[in-house]
Amino acid sequence: MHSCLVVAGEKSGEEHAMSFFPELRELLPSVQFYGVGGEDLESQGMELLYHLKNFSSMGFSEVVEKIPFYFNALSRLEDEVIKRETKVAILIDFQGFNMRLAARLKKRGVKVLYYVAPQAWAWKAHRANILSETVHTLFTILPFEKDWFLERGVKQVRSIPHPLMLTYKNELDSIPHKPFGVWKEKVKLLLLPGSRKFEILSLLPIYLEVSKKLKSQYPIEVHLVKVNHVPQAIYDYYSSEVDVIYESSALVKAMKDCHFALAASGTVTLSTGLFQLPTIVCYQASLLNEFIFYNFIKYKGPISLTNIIHGERVFPEFVQSGVNVHQLTRVIRTWLENETAYNNLIEKLKNTKHLLSGENFSVPKYMARIINE
Repeated sequence: MHSCLVVAGEKSGEEHAMSFFPELRELLPSVQFYGVGGEDLESQGMELLYHLKNFSSMGFSEVVEKIPFYFNALSRLEDEVIKRETKVAILIDFQGFNMRLAARLKKRGVKVLYYVAPQAWAWKAHRANILSETVHTLFTILPFEKDWFLERGVKQVRSIPHPLMLTYKNELDSIPHKPFGVWKEKVKLLLLPGSRKFEILSLLPIYLEVSKKLKSQYPIEVHLVKVNHVPQAIYDYYSSEVDVIYESSALVKAMKDCHFALAASGTVTLSTGLFQLPTIVCYQASLLNEFIFYNFIKYKGPISLTNIIHGERVFPEFVQSGVNVHQLTRVIRTWLENETAYNNLIEKLKNTKHLLSGENFSVPKYMARIINE
């Protein structure tokens, strides 16, 4: 029996995987898929050796604490590959771990399909050299990435539509029109404080303070999307301050219902861009991570995927101490009161999906062919 290793070490990686895995599973019903993932991949028949909730970490300091765990996981996955005689691995994002795993697997003769290229163009450009030596096929999801990696020696690069374009294929045709002032009776403010416990504990109290401040002037209704793998007690603690709570599976409904969003930096900020939902993007980390961010990372461009794709700061971004009640409230007020600013933003967001087209080919069929070789 063929087997295939799949590693999605973060929730966003699992979301990427779900854009191709169900069809891949159908194409290869006899293949044994195993590795790292969450409930979604498990529900599709993948055997979990590790749950992603035990894998993901936030920033440099958390990664350092988990180094022994990661090295043990690398060795165990390598051992499983040998034991199961696995010939193909699908590694999804999570580059700090997956690039080390790719190097080990290459030595074992495993073909590595690396799904969602690391943002080496932003920092650690040398990763392109590592990928050129270890990866069978690299999948890129941003418009400029294919040429960037080809120029740096990666031989097989496939440019694909961003996974969210596939995930939202049907919903993107029915985005509700929200003209300026549609919120006169009720301003629905969507809170998206992240998918990691650290992010939520850091950002949610600030977001709720913003909503309180706005309530003195506007008819604010607070909406929140929670994620399943974060302890429910965290949401329960703040539930009295939230009017509507959605399960993570109802994100699309939340984005269609609401008028504005406060979001943690991550894949969700591309989702809000695609659904034309004006969003303030926030990033907060520990003091150690802040020191590293400002002193060792040369990339000074935008951090939100929507902004990176547009090549400008379409969404306002606030980092570290810049994430404060005054700043966030000011931006929401501008959108509520300045019709020109609001309309200009919406017009730019309408173009987001057109910037994300890739090659016209089937990722599941391509992967199935490699696995069957």
